Amino acid sequence: SGQKVCYGAFKHSCYKLAYFQDLSRRVGFQEARQACEIDGGALLSLQSEAEQQLIESMLQNLTKSGSGISDGDFWIGLWRSGDGLATSNACPDLYQWADGSMSPFRNWYTDEPSCGSEACVVMYHQPTANPGLGGPYLYQWNDDRCNMKH
Repeated sequence: SGQKVCYGAFKHSCYKLAYFQDLSRRVGFQEARQACEIDGGALLSLQSEAEQQLIESMLQNLTKSGSGISDGDFWIGLWRSGDGLATSNACPDLYQWADGSMSPFRNWYTDEPSCGSEACVVMYHQPTANPGLGGPYLYQWNDDRCNMKH
C-alpha cells in the first residue's frame, strides 16, 4: 500500500510513500527494496537539495492529512555493501544508491554516518523526539542496521 504522487520536474517523476502505523507491518531494508522492485520502482535515490525538499513537503502533507502519522523513519535507497572499511575515515564514501544512480547529494544528520554494523540509510521522521545536537530528527539521514523495521 502507499500513496503515489507524480511530478514532472524531477528525474524520478513519480514517488510512492508507504507508512505503516502498525509496527508489525514495517520491514527491513532488503524487504523494502524488494517491495519497491515488485511495484516497478526502486527505493528513493535523492539527486539534489530540491528533490530532498520535495520529499520533505510530501511527508509534511502526509502528516497534516490527519492520517495519525507519528514517529517512524523511512528507508531510502542508500546503503553500504560489505564491511571492509566500515570503521575507517573512508566509510562515508562507501555508500551507494541501490538503483545505481551516481548522485553525490547527501543529507546526513550531525555525526552520521556512524558506520560499523549500520549499513542502510533512513530518512529521519521522529517529530516527537527531543532535538539532538543536529536539531530535530526530521528528514536528515541516518545509517541504521539493515534488519531494523521501518
